[in-house]
Parts: sequence; structure tokens; C-alpha cells
Amino acid sequence: MSLRPLKRNGMSDQFPTALLDSLSEAIIVVDANGLMHYANLSAEQFFGVGRARLVGHPLSEFVPEDTPLFSLLEQVMATGGAVAENGVTLASPRIGTRFCALRLSPIVDSDGLVAVSLVEQTIARSIDRQLSHRSAARSVSALAAMLAHEVKNPLSGIRGAAQLLEQSVPDSERELTELICEETDRIVALVDRMEAFADGRPIERGPINIHQVLNHVRRLSQNGFGKGVRFIETYDPSLPDVHGDRDQLIQVFLNLVKNACEVPGDTDREIELSTAYRHGLRLAVPGQQARVNLPLVVSVRDNGRGVPDELRSHLFDAFVTNKPTGTGLGLALVAKIINDHGGAIEFDSEPGRTSFRVMLPLQFPQAAP
Repeated sequence: MSLRPLKRNGMSDQFPTALLDSLSEAIIVVDANGLMHYANLSAEQFFGVGRARLVGHPLSEFVPEDTPLFSLLEQVMATGGAVAENGVTLASPRIGTRFCALRLSPIVDSDGLVAVSLVEQTIARSIDRQLSHRSAARSVSALAAMLAHEVKNPLSGIRGAAQLLEQSVPDSERELTELICEETDRIVALVDRMEAFADGRPIERGPINIHQVLNHVRRLSQNGFGKGVRFIETYDPSLPDVHGDRDQLIQVFLNLVKNACEVPGDTDREIELSTAYRHGLRLAVPGQQARVNLPLVVSVRDNGRGVPDELRSHLFDAFVTNKPTGTGLGLALVAKIINDHGGAIEFDSEPGRTSFRVMLPLQFPQAAP
């Protein structure tokens, strides 16, 4: 496909090419056989190769032919009309897994060429996940407040009555009163854990060195539940401080590391703690009107068997767990704390590699008075 120069006010330039190269979405032009005739700069980034490697090559070299992209292309060729589809997953060894919105339009007077726009929706999908996680955290907070008021107080009365009965029953039946006391204590302990969700006080944020937090978590883990686990640290030392609460962030990453240590695995256990700087995600911080960037990403990766398929969509909900003795409150509390920080959490999981990524706001320097 050739792009002829435009003439405007006596000036001739390659304005159409410059315009297409300035777009953030990937644009390619293909024919009925799937052969690519043009690709803009964003297409180079999308496919991970230069324009010369794209133009003149079949699209099937980069995207499997059984993906919806090719069926949409056939539809455009057959009807001569534009089509669009959201939420399409494109996956191949060359490009990895991409979650995209596709727009295909026939090019007028081009002898069967079709313009294809590919817009990644990863950030939009992450935001949708955060809204779901935040909703779950709010639901647990309401449940915790109700339990603390409606359950904990009656349990105290039950335990007191059992202690009084213990003084008057025969020794043969005293085991039953002790069982009542033990079970009420166990339920009170569970409610105490849930009361953390009902704490609606604003957190006291300040500048926190995230690497000091992660080092503290690693030391605690190696001297406790993480003995025998190999820890790998991949840190970006140039990162500025996080805007958050140190104790709560320690709790977040301690829970994530503990889960990573306890997940079943088939090889020697390995956990990687990493930090990086990434643009692209903006969310509203509780108590603030303006949306803030969340460019600091902390990842906890393990080499276990992965998250079971049946748990993935509800992983951050309360009481969801596959541990025989677990309560299912750890990740729900993680979601609440990250929500309180105005951050975001997401995960990817497959056998041998599960990664939880926490995205946090930075501590920006205060303006001089």
C-alpha cells in the first residue's frame, strides 16, 4: 500500500504516514489473503518486530488463524462493511497473550485492502478487576462490622454461662463445657481477625521505602514459614518512596509471600520479589478527588502449581481458600489494604509460575512554602 503525499497550501509532505505513526493503537493493512501491506509504529511495538518484518508477510506468522481476527477479516471481505469486537484474546509465541479490541474497515478504492486497528485493553481489564476487588473488600467490611456487634457479644455470654455450668456439672460432663469454651474462643478469634476489615479510619500515609519493607518481609519469612525457600530479589534501586503505611504494607506482602510459600509445588520452592516502574494505570485514591498514577509495581512470583481455575474469579473474596486449615481472609485483607492505599492488585497464574502484582502510588515531594 502506498500513501501519496498530500498537497495543502502548496506544501507537500507525508502527512498521512505521520498521522498513522502518531496513533497509540496498532494499525495494519491486510488483503484478502491476510498479507500485510502496511504497519504503523504502534504495530511494530505490538508485534515486537520492525515494519520491514511485517510488510509483505502473512498475518498468520504472528497471529494464529483460528483467532477471531481472521473470521472478522473474512466478514469484512464478504460484506464490505466495517466490524468491531471487544475482548478478543490474541495469543502466540511471538506476541504473547494480548487482550484487545479489534476494528476492521475496508479501504475505499484500494482493491480489497482492509485496515485493522488493534487496541490493547489490558489496563481497562485491570481497572475492572480493581472495581470487583474493591466491592468485595467493602462487602467484607460491612460483614465484619455486623459480626463484631451481633456475634461477638453473645459469644461472651455463652462462654460465661459455660464457665458457670462447669462448676456444677459432674466431672464426666465437664469435657462438654470445656468444648463450648474452646469453640467460642475459636469463633471470637475469627471475628477478631475480621474486625480488621471494619476499621474505617483513614490510614496514616507517609514516605515509605518499599525495598526496606520487602527486606523485612523476606527476613521474617526465611526465619519462619519460608525456611528452605530460595528467595530472589530483583529490585529497581532508583524507585522513589511509596505513599503509604509501613505496617500495613508489611502485612500485605507478608500475606502474599506466605501464600506463595504454602502453595503446592513439584520442584524446589523459589520466590522472586521484584520492583519496577510502569506507566499506564490511574485510579482514584480514597479521600482525594484527583486520580493518581500507580507506577510503582511490586511483584511476588512463585514456581508452584498455580491458582486453581475454580478460584480465580473469586480469589480476593472472603472465605475463599483451598487450604485445609485456611480461613480465606488473607487475600481479602490484602485487597482491602491495597484499596485503602488507592492502589491496585492483579495476578497471572499458570503451572510453574504465579505472579501477584501490587501497583502503588508514589510519595511526591512537597512543594516548598
